[in-house]
Amino acid sequence: MEPTTAQPWDGNWLIMIDPYLWAALGACFAIGFSVLGAGWGIFMTGASLVGNAVRHPRITSKNLISVLFCEALAIYGIILAIIVQNKYAVSPYPLQAEDYKAAYAQFFAGLIIGCSNVGAGYCVGKLGAAIANADAADGSLFMKCFVMEIFGEAIGLMGVIVSVIMSSSSSFRGAA
Repeated sequence: MEPTTAQPWDGNWLIMIDPYLWAALGACFAIGFSVLGAGWGIFMTGASLVGNAVRHPRITSKNLISVLFCEALAIYGIILAIIVQNKYAVSPYPLQAEDYKAAYAQFFAGLIIGCSNVGAGYCVGKLGAAIANADAADGSLFMKCFVMEIFGEAIGLMGVIVSVIMSSSSSFRGAA
């Protein structure tokens, strides 16, 4: 019996990986990076808010909106992960190009929303900390500065829109 030799590297490593793994990684990135971005934003906002609230207790309740904006980013990632999970359907047929297209769409949808939520979490966290500092110094600055924080949250919302469009563009062949 002759020893078997390894197959030569042909560069098709993308199709050697199970497409359901790509889709599952998309759901993991959606939740993982979204929670990371939300936590990062809550950390920055919360540290500044608690520090300023010791000296100026009046700023506590209205500046909690910044923390809620950060928490919404984590919810965006969970929503997309649920959408991706609902696209799963193990096909009884051999894998075809449609399955790989669906898998890559789910993977990149998760990656897009995760990365956009990390950026939005950083943006909202920095702005929330600055708003808490400004509100502690002068109470009339809160609404003027708060508008900028809405634009920071819009980054995460744009990631949701793009990811949902990308995720809904294709599904696995056995999906309902």
